[in-house]
Amino acid sequence: MAASPSSSRPHIVLFPFMSKGHTIPLLHLARLLLHRNTTVTIFTTPANQLFISDSLSHTDASIVELPFPQNIDGVPAGVESTDKLPSMSLFPPFAAATKLMQPNFEQSLETLPNVTCIISDGFLGWTLESATKFGIPRLVYYGMSNYSNAVVMSAVIKNNQLSGSELDDDPFAVTDFPWIKLTRNDFDEPFNSREPEGPHIDFIIAQVNATSNSYGLVTNSFCELEELFVEYWNRESKPKSWCIGPLCLAEPLTKTEPWSHKKPTWLQWLDQKLAQGSSVLYVAFGSQAEISSQQLREIEVGLEKSKVNFLWVTRKSESELDVGFQERVKGRGLVVRDWVDQRAILRHESVRGFLSHCGWNSVLESVCAKVPILAWPMMAEQHINARMVVEEIKVGLRVETSNGSVRGFVKCEGLEKMVRELMEGEMGKEVRKKVKEFGEAAKKAVEEGGSSWHTLNQLIDELHKQAIRSGI
Repeated sequence: MAASPSSSRPHIVLFPFMSKGHTIPLLHLARLLLHRNTTVTIFTTPANQLFISDSLSHTDASIVELPFPQNIDGVPAGVESTDKLPSMSLFPPFAAATKLMQPNFEQSLETLPNVTCIISDGFLGWTLESATKFGIPRLVYYGMSNYSNAVVMSAVIKNNQLSGSELDDDPFAVTDFPWIKLTRNDFDEPFNSREPEGPHIDFIIAQVNATSNSYGLVTNSFCELEELFVEYWNRESKPKSWCIGPLCLAEPLTKTEPWSHKKPTWLQWLDQKLAQGSSVLYVAFGSQAEISSQQLREIEVGLEKSKVNFLWVTRKSESELDVGFQERVKGRGLVVRDWVDQRAILRHESVRGFLSHCGWNSVLESVCAKVPILAWPMMAEQHINARMVVEEIKVGLRVETSNGSVRGFVKCEGLEKMVRELMEGEMGKEVRKKVKEFGEAAKKAVEEGGSSWHTLNQLIDELHKQAIRSGI
């Protein structure tokens, strides 16, 4: 039910999409809300419940489980997260199937007292219907930057710049941001099709429509990083974007970690490198990147030849790596297949560079840790993020592809060259200086009196006053 016209504290419902990258920032947001004397209820599914309850242990957040739909075409039984999908080609049926959760969601929503608003993932557009039914404002969370949102809005939605006959790697200037040059290959399916059609684009259009009819857009960013693009979005589109990040700074960083008695192997290894006075390159491409065996070989050889110390977190099994690779780089390179705390790695004093796929969470975490990025985008909006990282805010360099295309094959020589440049070269020094500036600005944004601190307080206050006024 909606909020009653009492002065009771706000009650905010969070509903993340079933993917670690979408869920983790909303768990950080939950902590920020709890610190502000707000009641928080989080909706999830049985297979995702443990991760959420572990993340929010020792808090007052309530967790509500909804059964996940069964018998989705092509999706193996028991899979309730995109991280576990055998292929991202199954994303459209997986995401569309979440609408089958709507009756159970509404049934649970009806039992909750005084709900001030619902903040749900942008892929859960159907939650707008539920929110409207109960007279509750719905805000949308997309794990994207304002830069990406603004560039896609201008190039794809507003000015239809991808419908022309240009070749996939021909650069064009974005109409509303003429200094930004993109290619068709900077966009993922289905946007890069000249005439997109099918279930994927239909799903995206439905989510965009639901977003534009929602109360607001909660953005994991801070104004100082991309003010021009926040202003553009709020002028040219709707709903209003509220910058309340970086959410990864919700909890203050401490020296004492939960593993202080028994540190994981990777952390012990980083400590050794720090004691030796050595710098380390952190390598990770996210949980959903699909890397061919040929490309994997080039990564191995490039890292080996670069002579830099590296910590490589990969989902690849030992059998998929070249025989003898780990032995050859022993002492200088560590390959890890377990779950790692990426924030702990990035803020470790030995880590001086991040070879990254440029998922938005990773970009923000790197900026907050003041670690420059070597961008190697793979999917989704990562190519747009890479443009922002390298060309707009200039906190990183980019891997070289063999044919110059942003989606081209990366040979070991190109990788070795850019790894060395980031870690030891002049261009590396420039981006290292820039990322330190933005890292400081990020910290100030979330501190008391900062831009994101003010924005979140303003949003909660506005929603709470509206709930009291409406008295529904």
